[in-house]
Amino acid sequence: MDEELEKIRERKKEEMAKKTSYPNEPVEITNENFTELLEKYPLLVVDCWASWCMPCKMIEPVIEELVKEYAGKIVFGKINVDEQRELAMKFNIMSIPTLLFFKDGQVADTLIGALPKEQIEEKIKSQL
Repeated sequence: MDEELEKIRERKKEEMAKKTSYPNEPVEITNENFTELLEKYPLLVVDCWASWCMPCKMIEPVIEELVKEYAGKIVFGKINVDEQRELAMKFNIMSIPTLLFFKDGQVADTLIGALPKEQIEEKIKSQL
């Protein structure tokens, strides 16, 4: 019985450590940290945005909610397309906001536009 309890405790500690190692807010993504983030986190949702973009501002609260709801499971990041032009070109970002869904380092899906939370969440769940 004690051995079983110890295994459960260890598993819980691992789960807690995993959750705390995940950021609890969107990570600012740059050319410098992009590869590291892709390697570190198996699931990464990236919001491509610009400060002048009104639809980007509209989707921001939705992203903030999703960050909290999926803490410990998915990491959310933000690429400012005006400041990170190289990344924007690499992923052929022509419209913003664009959400890129990375799974195991590869783009698994994309959403374009200020979409409702339910639609974004549907894509997230399909990646889990």
